[in-house]
Amino acid sequence: MEALRQPHAFPGKLIVVEGIDGSGKSTQLQLAMRYLQAKGLGPFFTEWNSADLVKAVTKKGKKKMSLTPMTFSLLHATDFAHRLVHNILPPLKAGMIVLADRYVYTAFARDVIRGCDREWVRKVYDFAPRPDRAFYFNVPIDVSVSRITGGRAKIKDYEAGMDLGLAADRISSFKIFQGRILEEYARIRDEYGLTEIDATQGIGEQQRIMRQMIDETLADWQPPHETLDQEREYA
Repeated sequence: MEALRQPHAFPGKLIVVEGIDGSGKSTQLQLAMRYLQAKGLGPFFTEWNSADLVKAVTKKGKKKMSLTPMTFSLLHATDFAHRLVHNILPPLKAGMIVLADRYVYTAFARDVIRGCDREWVRKVYDFAPRPDRAFYFNVPIDVSVSRITGGRAKIKDYEAGMDLGLAADRISSFKIFQGRILEEYARIRDEYGLTEIDATQGIGEQQRIMRQMIDETLADWQPPHETLDQEREYA
């Protein structure tokens, strides 16, 4: 677990967002990406569960409700390893800014609530570099439910933790499942120093705070071309 507790040595910057479904984390990250693009910084975006092969297997397993907690966890770990090697480390090594919609902390929260051992899950991801800034968007369950149900037809089975038999209907199960994830996120926030943002605030206010903190995180960062120029100068 040393990698997640020590600053990484890459010239780029890794900024991630975390939070339960309906917290608004993805919206805020997209706005932050536009902010950086407007400044000409060209950030690289990556998201959870994005490897095509793993996504296909996970989708099939979810449909049949046949995934055990450990299988589900290992599939996501496989996806993350692929994502790290192909979508995170290359731009970080090149000195770019990487924006990640969910990171290892998602697994730390969800997999533990599904029944996996807390230390085991952490060891599975012990190869992951520490983010330069990890935002945690904290939102009450009722607000989360209201946002999700107001934006689409229904809550998905695994999103609601229906595989755990917590309640007969999706809404009740969602509240129990995501409520437990909130409790786990509180532990993760303290353990790994996540930057908490009150996700009940207006979108503009959350983004203002996020941009200010991103600017602080990038204060000692140099665009790749400047880094190369300095290397040539001192060569």
